[in-house]
Amino acid sequence: MNAKATKALRIAIPLALLVVIGVGFATHAGIGTVSALGWGSISLLCPLGALGTMLASKMLVPRAVISLVVAVVAIILLGRAFCAWACPVPVVSKVRELFRKKDPEGAADAKAVAAVDASADAEPQARTHTAGGPLTADELKVIKGACSAGEGCASCAEKRGKIDSRHVILGGSLLTAAIFGFPVFCLVCPIGLTFATVLLVMLLFSGGDVTWSVVLVPALLVAEVVLFKKWCSKICPLSAFMSLIGKANRTFRPAIDDSKCLETSKGARCGVCAEVCEQGIDPRHPERGADWSECTKCRACADACPGSAITMSFLPRRAGDAQEPPASGGTGRDRRSEKREREEPPMLDEDLPLAASMGLDD
Repeated sequence: MNAKATKALRIAIPLALLVVIGVGFATHAGIGTVSALGWGSISLLCPLGALGTMLASKMLVPRAVISLVVAVVAIILLGRAFCAWACPVPVVSKVRELFRKKDPEGAADAKAVAAVDASADAEPQARTHTAGGPLTADELKVIKGACSAGEGCASCAEKRGKIDSRHVILGGSLLTAAIFGFPVFCLVCPIGLTFATVLLVMLLFSGGDVTWSVVLVPALLVAEVVLFKKWCSKICPLSAFMSLIGKANRTFRPAIDDSKCLETSKGARCGVCAEVCEQGIDPRHPERGADWSECTKCRACADACPGSAITMSFLPRRAGDAQEPPASGGTGRDRRSEKREREEPPMLDEDLPLAASMGLDD
């Protein structure tokens, strides 16, 4: 799958969900929305809504408990895949492009030239993501595991598994539900507002009652996605909940083939996979970026990899003998081969007659 196909699917799937739910509403099929999906007497709630409902009612609600269990199992199996493949917020956020000022003709090229000049003037140690350049000593340390051993990068432990503003908002959402007796965040959740907007528009054109909600709900949704550009990474409490449960997820993680990766096979700088990750994960050096629990399985790293070295299978195979990247150019050497060479020193000249007499020269 290439980058264009991935982007197209990430837009088509949420839109298809909107259409299906809209058709269900029009035909009175009663399938609900992504926030409250079901059929007949079987229904599931959003995990955040389920928690808020139980905290608000101060009791265990069977429907909410079942919904929460199903959501936890799904997150353990798929991680935050919902964020990349089913959530309508990234699609709605495309509205921001309508308000974005377009660069005048030639301005983009000027910016690119300026960026190249700035990169050329920068110190070699500072340019850690220039593809094709030789690896520095610090980068070699990272690849060899120095950071995981407590050496090298001092900020690695702070970046991984960090509690951020989303988790604070998650706690606030649950606390307000317990205090006010109602899941307050559901009133402003952009996922719920998206489906509410679709249903209100359908009511408007079907001759239903026209109220101020037809204007207020879409306006609130647009305000959230336009004004809060970092909604998914800085505000969304649902993504915070998923990241906490997602620490148990082990599936569809990006796996790197060292024989194809530019860093390990040619000793060159790259870092493209880390640059394209919207969640701040560094697949080549996981200890330097965000935790794997933040991975949305969006395939951006796999599609952008210049060496096609990244795959995302359901259960990645265990990596074999890792290749140690050379300091500059050349190909990596197998660590097992080097160990064998150290354990078996080359035969000396004075040992040749003895080997010949024992019939070992063949």
